[in-house]
Amino acid sequence: MVWYDEAKYIQDQAKLNNQFFRDSLPMIASENVLSPMCKELLISDFHGRYAEGTPGNRYYEGCEFFDNVERKGIDLAKKLFDCSYADIRPTAGTTANMAILKALIKPGETATVLDLANGAHISFGKWGAAAVRGINLVSYPFNDKEMNIDVDGAVKLIKKVKPTLALNGRSVFLFPSPIREIAEAAHDVGAYLVYDAAHVLGLIAGKQFQDPLREGADVMSGSTHKTFPGPQGGMIVSNHKGETKEDQSFLNRLNFGVFPGVTSSYHLHHVAAKAVALAEHLEYGEAYAKQIIANAQHLGQALHDQGFDVFGENLGFTKSHQILLSVGKGKGREAAKTLEQAGIVTNMNTIPGDTDPLNPSGLRLGTPELTRIGMKKEEMKDVASFYDRVLHKKEDPKKVREDVKRFRADFQEIQYCFKKGFRGYDYHSLI
Repeated sequence: MVWYDEAKYIQDQAKLNNQFFRDSLPMIASENVLSPMCKELLISDFHGRYAEGTPGNRYYEGCEFFDNVERKGIDLAKKLFDCSYADIRPTAGTTANMAILKALIKPGETATVLDLANGAHISFGKWGAAAVRGINLVSYPFNDKEMNIDVDGAVKLIKKVKPTLALNGRSVFLFPSPIREIAEAAHDVGAYLVYDAAHVLGLIAGKQFQDPLREGADVMSGSTHKTFPGPQGGMIVSNHKGETKEDQSFLNRLNFGVFPGVTSSYHLHHVAAKAVALAEHLEYGEAYAKQIIANAQHLGQALHDQGFDVFGENLGFTKSHQILLSVGKGKGREAAKTLEQAGIVTNMNTIPGDTDPLNPSGLRLGTPELTRIGMKKEEMKDVASFYDRVLHKKEDPKKVREDVKRFRADFQEIQYCFKKGFRGYDYHSLI
């Protein structure tokens, strides 16, 4: 028992973390909480097993029941996204992107991307997965007023550089991307369009955002723990059906990109929890996505009414789960730290014009988790008032934190999920 105290320390830190988030307003746009049924799958025996390969074609024995799970999960994903191909093996959204890049583009070839300073995700940036693959990246022009890709400029760029891939990956995702126009230009020069839906996967599945596969995207990746409230992980979907040799080659390359490309075994307990989350989203996803977006739009208006500089005012602030604030040149880090002291958890973020990602001028706010615990439009005014008290009125964050805790006490139950047929767990129980 020499090292018991160290193990107990780790357990205590997990309990403190649970307590902190139970009493706070979690507003990181890329975070969410699991349903009780999903949690159960994470502590099932699947967690320690291996299943390299595909259902019915494994490198290990003992996979009969997991094969059933994976087959069911694939079927649920195809139904949810109305697509013909789904792979739920990737262990993260970035892993899914890496698999696609390995499958569809060679080192030295060109891909068009959104610049990191304009809200792109790092996996499509010069320091992320695209760099690991050795891709030549060329950035789309950006419309600061509309917080979106400059569609005319993007089309001209694609026609000029003739990329292998036209990538659409975004970490700040206020409004739908102009996929139809970009896809048409990409296909004209023989390129594939890749849509990274990491942040908006649940909104797309809930039919409340855009529909990339119907708008021309050849393949869509996503994270399964943001607006789609499953376990941390990733997935890939496509409407290519494999009916021609070229089409079948495309799907074979995607499969090979995932395994053996960027995964060995792939966290079977997470795959099982993904499958449950897919079923829950088929049941509740539309209502959940609607409420996420309504909450974000009302939060944007409430913050604007409090005098905050909220991006996208002329377009209704947002059509997603995100709000982007400008809080002063280089003051994003300080603002995020002060809000955390008040029990409001968000993140600093670059805004158009920023050049230093470590000292940005903005904050990115998200509503998925607040919505998941039952908050609606009326509560967004209260949330905005906490921001006003901390950042404008400069009240003592510790005093505000007590009020945040009292406010949060009424919102402790997870919504938009199955509530029967499992061993129930407390909201933030240690399992």
